[in-house]
Amino acid sequence: MSHDLSLARSHALDLARTLMVPVVLFLSGDEYGVLPADEIDDEDDVEVIHEFDPWRAQ
Repeated sequence: MSHDLSLARSHALDLARTLMVPVVLFLSGDEYGVLPADEIDDEDDVEVIHEFDPWRAQ
């Protein structure tokens, strides 16, 4: 988790490109985090900021 949005965004994009799977950048409380998109549930208490898909141009 990170408090810096630009750092979290950069790591999310790198992770998506490395794993070649869509990842989600989210806000939980006052920290940003990244998870593979298929691990985010509608029931999770997170606010999705952006989804990075390595197969689509960003």
